[in-house]
Amino acid sequence: MTKEEVFEKLNKLEISKDKYIVINDASLVCQNIIEQTNNIDLVCSKEIYDNLNLPIKVEDNIKIKYKDIYNINYDLYNEIKVTEINGYKFMNLEACYELKKRLNKPKDRKLIKELELKVCLEDNYYFERKLREANINFIAGVDEVGRGPLVGPVVAACVVLPEHFNLDGLTDSKKLSEKKREYFYEEIMKQALGVGVGIISEKIIDQVNIYEATKMAMKEAINNCSCKIEHVLIDAMKLDINIPITSIIKGDLKSVTISAASVIAKVTRDRMLDELDLKYPMYDFKNNKGYPTKKHLEAIKKYGIIDEHRRSYGPVSEYLETVDSKKREKC
Repeated sequence: MTKEEVFEKLNKLEISKDKYIVINDASLVCQNIIEQTNNIDLVCSKEIYDNLNLPIKVEDNIKIKYKDIYNINYDLYNEIKVTEINGYKFMNLEACYELKKRLNKPKDRKLIKELELKVCLEDNYYFERKLREANINFIAGVDEVGRGPLVGPVVAACVVLPEHFNLDGLTDSKKLSEKKREYFYEEIMKQALGVGVGIISEKIIDQVNIYEATKMAMKEAINNCSCKIEHVLIDAMKLDINIPITSIIKGDLKSVTISAASVIAKVTRDRMLDELDLKYPMYDFKNNKGYPTKKHLEAIKKYGIIDEHRRSYGPVSEYLETVDSKKREKC
């Protein structure tokens, strides 16, 4: 059934539209998340359910009344968050996400990721709110910047925000203008309960690789945080620490606390590269922040490398190999 067909079927129901909630796939169809479904799942009050003169089938140890394509239940009726469409009550996207996640069917795994992103783009306090509902209040967001550049350190930040923190427009630092990042940086530093920064130099990156250096920077940021931490939200990484962690893919978009950490890390590192630009303006660090832009690569060929370049990174190691080769030829 498409969206139009679902509404057509609902219009034929003998139950008043304010007496039930449409859930699961039919709800997702009518909210334009998926294209079609084979049945319509409903929940109603226990009183309405008991008065329905319909057959009962047992599904997953739950008694469900059914009629044609309708599966009717009363479970969770008073707990479901709803949205209204055409006068009908539908399970909202957050509730659909939580239901799909709880059921965790293999066929729904891609859909679960899509729902999580949609829910968090609408409400990037989702993960924080769920933790606070479990009486966890000191929630740290952790993120890093600087994996890809050819020069300078990798920088991580750990930020703990107050419960009623509000900074409209705060999101992944990469999606913000420099002016916005600077503004948000100052506001986060003023309002945060705690901030910690971890900086791992290019020398260590060359020794241990960027992935391990990133984990080191994150751990250092957590250790440097100026308040207690009960739970860590982290952007798509796993850390071996003695604090519960939730690793979130695209976390800097989905969690306001990780977004705050990404801003602190980004501004901290950018300021370091701006200072380096004053010493070595020919590399254009002020604009490229150490990333391998055309101007940066041309400067390496013309001027060579500096102490802060990462010697294990391709363009730099290739330059060093060329220099060594020329030296051997002269010998």
